[in-house]
Amino acid sequence: MGKATGFLEYDRFVPQKRLPGERIKDWDELKGHYEEDELKIQAARCMSCGVPFCQSGILLGGMVSGCPLHNLIPQWNDLVYQGKWEDAYNRLTRTNPFPEFTGRVCPAPCEGACTEGHVTEPVTICNIEYSIIEKAFAEGWVKPKRLAETGKSVAVIGSGPAGLSAAWNLAIRGHKVTVYERQEEPGGLLMYGIPNMKLDKKIITRRLDLMKKMGVTFRCNVEAGVTIKADELINTFDAILIAVGATSGRTLQVPGSDADGVHMAVDYLKSNTRSILEKEYQLAESMNAKGKDVIVIGGGDTGTDCVGTAIRQGAKTVQQFEITGRPAETRQQDNPWPEWPKVLKTDYGQEEAIYVFGDEPRIYEISTTEILKNDLNQVKAVKTVSVNWVKENGRVFPKPIEGTQTVRDAQLVLIAMGFTGPEKTLITELELETDSRGNILADTDTFETSRDNVFVCGDARRGQSLVVWGIQEGKLAAESIDKHLA
Repeated sequence: MGKATGFLEYDRFVPQKRLPGERIKDWDELKGHYEEDELKIQAARCMSCGVPFCQSGILLGGMVSGCPLHNLIPQWNDLVYQGKWEDAYNRLTRTNPFPEFTGRVCPAPCEGACTEGHVTEPVTICNIEYSIIEKAFAEGWVKPKRLAETGKSVAVIGSGPAGLSAAWNLAIRGHKVTVYERQEEPGGLLMYGIPNMKLDKKIITRRLDLMKKMGVTFRCNVEAGVTIKADELINTFDAILIAVGATSGRTLQVPGSDADGVHMAVDYLKSNTRSILEKEYQLAESMNAKGKDVIVIGGGDTGTDCVGTAIRQGAKTVQQFEITGRPAETRQQDNPWPEWPKVLKTDYGQEEAIYVFGDEPRIYEISTTEILKNDLNQVKAVKTVSVNWVKENGRVFPKPIEGTQTVRDAQLVLIAMGFTGPEKTLITELELETDSRGNILADTDTFETSRDNVFVCGDARRGQSLVVWGIQEGKLAAESIDKHLA
């Protein structure tokens, strides 16, 4: 423990993001940066407590508590405090292959479980992690590494967090890895589902370049089960790992939802990212929020990303619907530490909406009942009703409130209601068993599916989850495949 009384002497300080008035003018990253002396002080706040809940990675109350990667957080906090940066980097990457991703986009369940946060404010774990990896890249410590060739080959289907993590760890072990990605560039969710202002795509490319130097081959614009048949992969490789994510979006089942201008959030975010990255790509008018009234249906990180993207495109207005109630300002008795704190969070998109429009964009306890269209089949408005959450016959559900029906103008509606599971193409072609939710069934220790030599990890196995869970599952699946091929 670097400074025994640090947690008593220093307050939590988070580096300020770029101001809304500045950042909404571009697509650059918004994250703030510590000065080195500030970082040392924040690292000194870590108590090095006897039971570090921050690195537990367990489920409490249906939510993750602590880091699923089991990062050795108190250890690298102490090393940062001592100025031993390379040691801190080595300790961090013993458990996390991609700190540059989690340091930017992870909601930090580690901080929600921080022992210090039980009494005061938690340690700024996520920002310290970010600072360690960026210094490591700047100093040239991050290098490709690989053991002797094993002569074994593995196909990884999907290049999101789980697929990349698995490919990285398999390549280190000396296996020949080919990653198949149906999109134009590798990265999956990281590349196309997370906007540039949260995760600059140069950061992903930086890591992909390292993986290519390690011998990983990326084949893009190739969809397994469509462009290339699954049987061909089985006959070509010693093992196959499915890491396709949970990409079947939850749709809005109301009249008029087929109107032009109603889009799934992931399609909208992908289209915008392509318009930034590819000079020849033209953003479709129906995907452009410029001058339009925009309604985002759904909360969470994806809903926030839609709000921030629409503002940067020049939206006339932005509203965000959440069917749930407004979270409390502080922890409630039924949400004790170290559970993930279910408290009100005003993220970057909401901050920007407040700055631009002068008001909170989120409307709680509201349900969409119909999409209204004009004569050209374009969305023109959304019908809504307020709801109360009631419990009847042991079931809790949203009950419409009579007399609260409203019509709200909209020329662009974005559906950010989450995902229902993996798409069925590979499941059908490989005749894989699934669980009750439609996810690919696999042994929870080995990640092996019902078909020999076929493994699965990430959201395709566990359902929609966090980037950090995908990275952890990719790491564990790679370890299992390595043992299987030995």
